[in-house]
Amino acid sequence: MPSNIEIKARARDFEEIRRRAESLSDTSVEVILQEDTFFYTERGRLKLRILVLNRGQLIYYTRPDQEGPKRSEYHIYETADPENLKRVLGHAYGIRGVVRKTRYLYLVGQTRVHLDDVEGLGQFMELEVVMGEEQSDAEGQSIAEDLMSRLGVERGDLLEGAYMDLLESR
Repeated sequence: MPSNIEIKARARDFEEIRRRAESLSDTSVEVILQEDTFFYTERGRLKLRILVLNRGQLIYYTRPDQEGPKRSEYHIYETADPENLKRVLGHAYGIRGVVRKTRYLYLVGQTRVHLDDVEGLGQFMELEVVMGEEQSDAEGQSIAEDLMSRLGVERGDLLEGAYMDLLESR
């Protein structure tokens, strides 16, 4: 199963983190509008991400709810008919909620740096260190912590869970 090491944090100074990410990035920023519909599941999380041009990704993932670097395992299914898939999954599992965000994506080595402006929640930073088959979790955590430091993100900024959890707890 594909995996990554993730960090999620509140962005105290969104523009400063964005400036630093831009200077570290191997590519130009990609701005992505996303709508994630979460469905009820017994374990893990299941969401349908709707992107522009009627594209979608059904994403199932598991990860512990803890602050700091954590391993996430995931599966992704691409669809050209996300609205119909959302309707079917909604009937089968029930819709837990919807998260809408503007994501600024930067690539730094094997890490995806997401700067997210989340509707109703505020601004956040996520790191996803995409793990190679031979890499240990400790190596991924070291990469994430180094990049977190270079972006100016402090331990006190770290968050548990998903945006959906934060929306439900408001």
